[in-house]
Amino acid sequence: MRAALTLAVSASLVAGAALGPAPAARAAEVAEQPAPAVRFVDIAGEGGTVLKANVVTPAGADGSARYPVIVLPTSWAMPQIEYLAQARQLADSGYVVVSYNSRGFWQSGGEIETAGPKDVADASLVIDWALAHTPADPAKVGMAGVSYGAGISLLAAAHDKRIRAVAALSGWADLIDSIYSGRTQHLQAAALLGGAGFLTGRPGPELRRILGDFLSSHLAEEDKMIAWGRERSATTHLDALNASHPAVMLGNAWGDTIFPPNQYASFYEKLTGPKRLEFRPGDHATAEATGLFGLPNDTWTSAHRWFDHYLKGADNGIDRERPVQLKPRSDGGYEGYPDWKSVQANQRKFALDDTHGILTGVDSGADGGIVMLSNTLDQFLKTPPVASVPLLPRAFAAVWQTERAATPQRVRGTVRLHTTVTPTAGDGTFVAYLYDVGPLGLGKLVSNAPYTFHERTPGRPFAVDLELFSTAYDVPAGHRLALVVDSADPLYIAHNPAGARLSFSSPADDPSYLSVPLRAE
Repeated sequence: MRAALTLAVSASLVAGAALGPAPAARAAEVAEQPAPAVRFVDIAGEGGTVLKANVVTPAGADGSARYPVIVLPTSWAMPQIEYLAQARQLADSGYVVVSYNSRGFWQSGGEIETAGPKDVADASLVIDWALAHTPADPAKVGMAGVSYGAGISLLAAAHDKRIRAVAALSGWADLIDSIYSGRTQHLQAAALLGGAGFLTGRPGPELRRILGDFLSSHLAEEDKMIAWGRERSATTHLDALNASHPAVMLGNAWGDTIFPPNQYASFYEKLTGPKRLEFRPGDHATAEATGLFGLPNDTWTSAHRWFDHYLKGADNGIDRERPVQLKPRSDGGYEGYPDWKSVQANQRKFALDDTHGILTGVDSGADGGIVMLSNTLDQFLKTPPVASVPLLPRAFAAVWQTERAATPQRVRGTVRLHTTVTPTAGDGTFVAYLYDVGPLGLGKLVSNAPYTFHERTPGRPFAVDLELFSTAYDVPAGHRLALVVDSADPLYIAHNPAGARLSFSSPADDPSYLSVPLRAE
């Protein structure tokens, strides 16, 4: 199975790299300049573990000149040729590029460490190797990656001061806030990662234990699981990262069902060095995918410009642009902001009056879709998950709706829910959804987020503040917003005992509300 997958991915990437200009134009390019040199090597990682790697150097490099170097750790479950098309483009513009298979995957040795200390040490040893065996400039070291490679790049930059620029794409800065946000297990995301890890790699005993405890809701081990995730989160090492002051570019998709955008936005605000934040439509790694096939891609174009400025010193203007760049899920172009706070500076509160009670354990029909599928369809076809709001069974779903809007409502940033919950059991889970509801009652999903509680006193109300996943969505004039809350969603593990009920109220001394960030016109 691994061999078949290797061949399939290899064929796809080779085919993708061949795409682009017409054959005649490409032939002319080749005639004008020699191709960059590509070679496959073994690099000794931490403890002598062999890391399978490829090295791409600028054409004509003879050792007489030094070049900036970019190190690319592979994504979770991807082979070492993942970045070959991008590596060749970077080498064409004067970079040495070293891409390596992260330990525990494919032909690299060792076991999967999930961005643990050995993975961080591997990154530094790959840099050592590049400086010793290629014409790499030790003063111009960069790291980049998609997903797993992004997470490792941020952690490596916090521990290795030689890294001067980073492009972390579709990654995480806070692993716990990514797959355990709202104290809720993101079931489909964890299962997808775990399954891909077992298929293409060798999970170590620690990862097996953590994944087992996570999926089985072993709460007695929750503190250990959280500590394990914190160690593997760049936000934990923020002081070290800010002290070394690398230039950090973060890119992600609004609908990333594995690493939601909120945690990146929060991390971005805390960085003190040169920084850039880009959000686009899509799901996990789909915003960068076409670039891995050598096709034009906005995310990779920005990454190249980032490295050109901060490693080569090119005056390309990227440092003078507004550092927060957002592409809405509509057909609109990019919007620039001076910081993340400015994105959501204009908050509108909607009161959530009345008391709504729901029976738990039944999916009302409102849900967040399917991991890696629903938000990809939204990216390319503008078809997010939908629900008929008038037909949602009120026994299982609490529903609040605004009046129809006279003008378009341009949602930008993080929607926040404040409410009071009264459970009939000590444990429970609910999921909040925000819908764009048209004249016929069809709701298109704008955002959602889960919330889980444990060891509460039955019958005693408590306040909840929940951040929905950040987004940029334009609600047309004449539509209304609807907040829907139910207790079951295939994306998440729920903790509702049989027969339990949840009530949502708005006490006079602590009114419930929905705070929606709207773009100031």
